[in-house]
Amino acid sequence: VQLQASGGGLVQAGGSLRLSCAASGRTFSLFATAWFRQAPGKERDFVASSSWTGTSIYKESVKGRFTISRDDAKRTLYLEMNSLKPEDTAVYYCATGSRRFGTSSSKGGDYDYWGQGTLVTVSS
Repeated sequence: VQLQASGGGLVQAGGSLRLSCAASGRTFSLFATAWFRQAPGKERDFVASSSWTGTSIYKESVKGRFTISRDDAKRTLYLEMNSLKPEDTAVYYCATGSRRFGTSSSKGGDYDYWGQGTLVTVSS
């Protein structure tokens, strides 16, 4: 399974971006998926996760602003980000698990496949 993240870029505070994560070798449909991020000088941090049924959980600071979703036919995972803030600046990583009927999780260790990351920069 290979994941390819894209959609990052430079945006002003208050703006929006949609990140995409394309999967090859397997669909997302039966597996948990997630987005994590790593800001400069900081550890990787959980952002959002979705179970195989679509039940989602979010980091508290992005609730109401970010939405995780997927398109099984396109084998693509998305992260819609609105009302972006400078503190959202980070490299964003997509991830998926290898266990069927996976539940959403904020733990990085629950995911077996990771994308290469896409940089999001939010200017003030």
